[in-house]
Amino acid sequence: MNDDSAKNVARAAKTSTPLRALARLGFATNGLLHILIGGLAISVATGAGSGSADQSGALGQLASTPGGVFLLWTVVIGLCALGLWLLVAAFLIQGGDPKRKWAHRGVEVSKGVVYIALAFTAFTFARGSSTDSSSSTSEASATLISSPGGVVVLFVGGIVVLAIGAYFIRKGVARKFTSDISVPPDPARKVVIALGVVGYVAKGIALGVVAILLMVAAVTRDPSKSTGLDGALKALAELPAGTVILSAVGIGLIAYGLYCFVRAWRARL
Repeated sequence: MNDDSAKNVARAAKTSTPLRALARLGFATNGLLHILIGGLAISVATGAGSGSADQSGALGQLASTPGGVFLLWTVVIGLCALGLWLLVAAFLIQGGDPKRKWAHRGVEVSKGVVYIALAFTAFTFARGSSTDSSSSTSEASATLISSPGGVVVLFVGGIVVLAIGAYFIRKGVARKFTSDISVPPDPARKVVIALGVVGYVAKGIALGVVAILLMVAAVTRDPSKSTGLDGALKALAELPAGTVILSAVGIGLIAYGLYCFVRAWRARL
């Protein structure tokens, strides 16, 4: 299959009505997970909870609710479709400065892979099992550290995550997320933009802390330092005024979740 044929296939997949509908479902389920994670972060900050403030904690909450299995399977389908749609969309990015184009592609591919990986985690919960994202991250880091060149790979991975976090912050501050959706008129417009700015910045901060923990784990060769989103959020709680900082990030993640619901409704696909 030549390049033009591959692009035609990708374009047809991206414009597929069923895939676009499922991608919207993916944005909505991603929003639900972020709202739950934000709530868990606030619980940790206020001392009202001690569970995992990450995807595993959110999925565990869903599993324990009435009808939770149905919701989990919905999350699996939605996130798989969203990940696939992002991968296809990344392949079709055209024009502009070549470096920026490939950087944009890299971000979209990274997000697509993350959503598909998260869908597999949700699949584990949907089958009645469970997993701990924090432990899984530490175990993966331990495997890398013990492998030839693994420390370098882990450190570079931290840099990539840090770059993605910076991308989220920049996208929020510059309001570039407005190009992803059909922005509603005022007064809803002001609310949507506020949710987007606060949400993207909070998401970027959380990813930045995850990245720092990955790099620290690589430099110290200590995989226990790499504990994913749960460890990152709990690390914020240990800072001076950590309760306020973590609560603010939790509120920001809830805002991001609400923005995801808006995107599910008004996304330009």
